[in-house]
Parts: sequence; structure tokens; C-alpha cells
Amino acid sequence: MIAPLLLTIALGLWGIRRDNTMWGDESATYQLAHRDLPQIWRTAQHIDLVHALYYAVMHELFGLFGGGLLTLRLPSVLAMSAAASGVGLLALRLAGPRAGLLAGLVFAVLPQVQKYAQEGRSYAMVCALVTWATYALVVSVPHRGRRRWWRWAVYGSTMLLACLLHEFAVLALLAHGVTLVVSRVPRPVLRAWSAAAAGVVAGLSPLAVLSAGQSAQVSWIGGPVRPDYFLVAAVVGVVCALAPVKGRRPLGAGGPVRLSALAVPILVLPGLLLLTASLVKPLFVDRYVVPSNIGIALLLGAWTDLFLGFLRRRRSSHYAWIAAVAVLAALVPTSLSLRTPQSRSNDVTAIGAAVREEGRPGDGLLYLPGRHRILTAANPEDTRLLTDLALAQDPVSSNTLAGVELPAQRIAARMLRFDRIVAVRDPADTHAPANPQEEAKTSTLRRCFREHGTTRVNGARITVYVRDHTPSPKACPGSGGPGVLGQVGALRITPSQTANRLCSPWAAWHTRSVRARDLHSCKVDTCHRGTRTIPRPTDPGRLTTRHQSQH
Repeated sequence: MIAPLLLTIALGLWGIRRDNTMWGDESATYQLAHRDLPQIWRTAQHIDLVHALYYAVMHELFGLFGGGLLTLRLPSVLAMSAAASGVGLLALRLAGPRAGLLAGLVFAVLPQVQKYAQEGRSYAMVCALVTWATYALVVSVPHRGRRRWWRWAVYGSTMLLACLLHEFAVLALLAHGVTLVVSRVPRPVLRAWSAAAAGVVAGLSPLAVLSAGQSAQVSWIGGPVRPDYFLVAAVVGVVCALAPVKGRRPLGAGGPVRLSALAVPILVLPGLLLLTASLVKPLFVDRYVVPSNIGIALLLGAWTDLFLGFLRRRRSSHYAWIAAVAVLAALVPTSLSLRTPQSRSNDVTAIGAAVREEGRPGDGLLYLPGRHRILTAANPEDTRLLTDLALAQDPVSSNTLAGVELPAQRIAARMLRFDRIVAVRDPADTHAPANPQEEAKTSTLRRCFREHGTTRVNGARITVYVRDHTPSPKACPGSGGPGVLGQVGALRITPSQTANRLCSPWAAWHTRSVRARDLHSCKVDTCHRGTRTIPRPTDPGRLTTRHQSQH
């Protein structure tokens, strides 16, 4: 199937740079693929274990061809091209040559296929492997002899590789089982498939068990993410499979495996299972079910073949050209929008550029929440002149994606040393402090700083905060109030404890902890303890009286 392959490559290369931009998930690929293999493995122990194999593959490709945008995305273009060829061969085997050509071409122009063919993530590779595993399944069904075991071995190994690239590819394995049951294949075929499926599950189990400990990675999914495309495709596909033409179902006959029996399960079942699971724990994201496009392409290709045959018999072929032009014209706006930075959830290139433009040399830098650090990590030059106020250990040395942050009290103390802070925030006011560090950031900004200006970019807000020295009841250290550090609820610090920590010269002089030194360095002129105000000594060595504490 050369035509679908060439069309997919052409569409994949069209606008592949996307204005030289990158989004957050691609940034994760870009950063991890630039680490060496031991570092990738150590990072996978903390996060993104499900993508570890993909990062290793991309690391090798970066070593061979350089780590630019083309190297990041071109493997996905080639993988989706291989998938288009596989879809064409599937339809050719199940419905004839013309249906095969049409199914491959339909697959190439599907919006989701165009999108993930230009994305530096594993989903195109997974789709290609599932496609060719499906072809191996269809080819293996008619062969029941023991000498044909190698066909099932090819099927099993291809499916296992797809699952190791992304665990949810195992849902396609379940769809294959449903296909065989619905097709009523002989028991020896079912046994052979069961053995191959057992091998896939056994090979995937260690990854599934280990990655279960990283389930917090999908905690951001508050509900089904972009399910509309899947739902529309599923409805259209089921209608194509069930709608009768002249009293019969044209896609329901022919061969040991029928086209409809193969296409409908792989189209509907993975997404349906994830949507059902989302009733308990949200798991559905559209990119997790990219292989479902195999099913809708097969069904639309077969129906297009029927439609063209109907027009040919009526000698109305010009209607076919009109319909083709209409469909392509309808796809043009979508195809154009997919090649813009706004087609992704965020734009790390624009975010980094906004931080560089708004920041001044020596300004503080803050991420709300801390995981947003990955949004500026692709180009370190964007933040080189700024001081990351919360960072204790950088992502590379800590074998993480966002680094390790300081304790909450240290973060608040460091923030108070700066008059200007550039904050990378959520695009909407949806950030709720999830830990003491985040609460310290938000509380200190609220009480000690005022918003100077905000720049909105795709996926984030870049806000500049300036120090507020105006005395008020909520004032922070240095402005005559009880101090923000004592207001961080998660730290459980009372105002008197805050005064002791901020104003006790003994704490700054006697202890060697960095935290105490940071707190002592804050510019606090007075300490408030109930109704008593005690001037702050300026020299710990001259301490002659003990501070009175509140009882």
C-alpha cells in the first residue's frame, strides 16, 4: 500500500515544525532523551516508567541524528505511515483491493492521525505496532497447523512491544479476543491466541506492577479528556457496520474474520473500557485510544468502496468526485489548525520566551505548581538570569522531571529576599495548594507581594510580582505585621513561634541549620508577641537578656 504511506508522509512533513514550538509532553521527551540510558532508567523509578522504553529509543535516535525538532517528530511520521500501510493491507485482505486503498487513504487524513503523526510521543509507534499485530492476527487465523506457530509468535511479540511502549495498548489485545469470539473461529485458533495473549500479559505484568506505584501521574485527569472525537467515530463506525444495504449487511460476510467483526471491537472497546473506568477513577484521554482509528478507517474505507460501486453502476461517477472534493474541503480547516501551536494544550516555547521577556537579571522565579518547571526546562537560556526560589535539586541530578523543592519555610524565607518575582502559573485560577510548599508560595505572594502585570500565553500565565512594603494587618516580615511564615497553615507555626524564629538572635547564631540562617536574614525590625513588642537585636554576640515568651 504505497499510496497511503506516501500520503501520510506528505501530511506528516507538512508543517512538522509547528512554528518551531513544542508542548509540555514533547518537552518531557526532549529532556529525557538527552539524558544517558542509566539516567533514563533512574528517572523512570520516580516518574514516567510507562514511557521508559520510548525515551530509550529516542535517546538512541538523538545520538544518531541529533536532538532537534525533526528528530523528535519524524519517527512519529514514519510510524504513522507504516500504520496507514497496515490498515490498507488489512482492508485489502478483508474487503478487496479498492477498499484497501480507500481505507489506507481515509486513515491518513483522519484528524487524530494527522495530529499524533507530528507529535514527539509514543502514540504513533503504538498505533503502528497495534496495526501490524492486527494484520498478523488476521493472517494467522486460517493457519492451524503446528508449523504455523511462528505467525502467532510474531503476533504476540508485536503486541508485547506495543504494550511496553504504552500499557493501554493491552486494550487492543482484548478487542482482538472479542473479534475471534464473534467470528466463531475454531478452538485451535482460540487456544493459539490465548497462548500468545498470555505471553503478552506475562511480559507486561512487571511494568504494570511497578508503574502502579506512579498512578499519581494521572491524577491531573479530572474527567474524560477530549472524548468527542472518539464518541463520534464510534457512533459512525457502528452505523457503518450495522446499516443494511439492500436487505443485507455488506460488511458482515467473507472470510474467517469479517471486516466489521475486526473493526468494531478495536474502534469501540478500548475507549468504552476507559470511559467506564472513569466512573471510578478518570482515565480517558483521547491519545490513549489512538489505535481506535484503525477501526473507523476500515469501516469508512469499505463503505466508500460500496458507495463508489453504487455510483459506477448508475454511471454517476462525477458525484464521487464532488463528494471527495467536499470531504477534503471540510478537512482543510482542521488540518491547518492542527499545525499551529494553539492546537496543543500548551506551548513551552512561548512560555519560556515570556519568562525571558518579563524577567530581569536577578529576579526570583517561582512555579505554581512546581511541576510547571518542566515548561521552561527545554531551553535553559530562558531562565538563566533568574533565581529559582524553590529549587533544592535540579531535575537531572535528582532524576526527576521537575526537580526537588525546598521545605516550605525555606521557600517563604527565600522569597522575602527578593523585590521582584516572576511566577509561572496555571492558565486559569484553578491552582489549589496541594502541599506545604505550594501553600507557602501562594501565602507569601498574597501577603507580601502585589501583582504588577500578567502575560497570558498558551498553557500558562506569566505574572510579575513586586514586593509590597505598605503596612497592613496582613503584612509580612519587614512591614510591621506578625509575618507570613506564621500564616502558612500547613507548617502549624503560631505567631509567637514565628517571632522566636524570625527575631531570636540566638537561633541565628547558635544553630548551624540553613533554615535558621535564612529566617534570621529576613529584614524584621520588630517582633510582635501578643501586646508586647521587643526590638530585634542586631548582633547575636551581644545577647545579654533572654527573650520573653508568650504564655
